Amino acid sequence: MSPLITSNPVREESVPGGRAWSGILKRGFGLKLTDIDGGANCSALFFNAADKLERYNMPDTLKAQHTAHLTAGHVCYSDMGRILVAISEDTSGWHDPLCGVSDEALVTARYGQARYQEHRNAFQRSGRELFLVELGKWGLGLRDLLPGVNFFSKVTADESGRLKFDTGHAKARAHVWLRAEMDVLVVLNTAPHPLDPAAAWAPKPVLCSIARVPQVHSDDACFRRCPENQRGYANNALYHCQD
Repeated sequence: MSPLITSNPVREESVPGGRAWSGILKRGFGLKLTDIDGGANCSALFFNAADKLERYNMPDTLKAQHTAHLTAGHVCYSDMGRILVAISEDTSGWHDPLCGVSDEALVTARYGQARYQEHRNAFQRSGRELFLVELGKWGLGLRDLLPGVNFFSKVTADESGRLKFDTGHAKARAHVWLRAEMDVLVVLNTAPHPLDPAAAWAPKPVLCSIARVPQVHSDDACFRRCPENQRGYANNALYHCQD
């Protein structure tokens, strides 16, 4: 059991490959994502649950922490300079924040067409379509479909700037803990990464576990990583000062 868990999980759900999940992650709780079989991709979007106009900002997240990938010690910033979630533990070591999700044209071109009418529960949906379906449950839509994070996927760039997907990166039972630093709406899908070169449609499941976790403190790796993160936590403290 992870040392971050201070109580039994209050919710645990396996999300099949090629499907979506969403929920409110309350401040003081953490979401553990586990790559059950290896080879998973878990795309995620984050919103302030109380005001969904405040949402994850990829450019600010990367430039504030001087990085082009995410792992333990990093946080995910909102477009208001506040911290939505912190990556408090990670056995994967690299998560892609750059490449976005697949669309219908890419899925059809790479895997062929597999509609619900013929394939029933084995039908195929792109990451874009899965996000839009799940966002609709919360009154959100196309304008809210922004760059997110692809957990368990590693993408590197060569000297010419060409991106390469690491096919051996996602290991079975690898996990990442996301600690909510405010009440956060989390929207996930498990469609294949858009750069995954696999020729067959075989998206992998991800286990979502929610449990109470310790709050951030002055010795926390996410807080200490850089002065920008400390300013982000100061913005959060001001935001929560009347709770």
